[in-house]
Amino acid sequence: MSIAIQADLHMAHSHEHEHHDTSGNTLFGFWIYLMTDCILFASVFATYAVLFMNTDGGVSGKDIFELDFVLIETAALLVSSITYGVAMICAKHQKKAATLGWLLITFALGCVFIGMEVYEFHHLIEHGNGPDRSAFLSAFFALVGMHGLHVTAGLIWMLIMMVEVLTTGLTNRSVTRLSCLSLFWHFLDIVWVCVFTVVYLLGAL
Repeated sequence: MSIAIQADLHMAHSHEHEHHDTSGNTLFGFWIYLMTDCILFASVFATYAVLFMNTDGGVSGKDIFELDFVLIETAALLVSSITYGVAMICAKHQKKAATLGWLLITFALGCVFIGMEVYEFHHLIEHGNGPDRSAFLSAFFALVGMHGLHVTAGLIWMLIMMVEVLTTGLTNRSVTRLSCLSLFWHFLDIVWVCVFTVVYLLGAL
């Protein structure tokens, strides 16, 4: 009997160790993905740096950027990073209801950010300042729009994770996936700080 118990304990320990290694590999693999995404953003930033002066006689950043509006947009995204951090703390303590609550708040803040960005794009296009107007506006729409697409993908992923946690609970696999999404979401916050500084602040001067 004791041999059987020891065998069961050894199998359980091996399974736990195997899962730990799998989680570590998953996070490591996701870090590699983020590095490739960083290169992508760096390339588009470089393109914007080359083209932002080419307005073709049209509007420049200081003519179209509304910093008060963008500050609210920025605050929504940065606060969402904090709320997601709280959600992760709750997840690691196996607090399902609290995790879902904070994820929902994060999701709502992300939707506010995307809604404001869509409004900004629509407003610019409506006034004849679409991406086809000049090289500057093409680069602007490409850079800000690409970040917006990433945030939208993050929101879809977050929605899927909320459904998974609601149906299956905070399993080890769910927490690992939430950790990957956490890295992605914080990465987007860092990229947006760069966008806000390089595009909006410097462009409004």
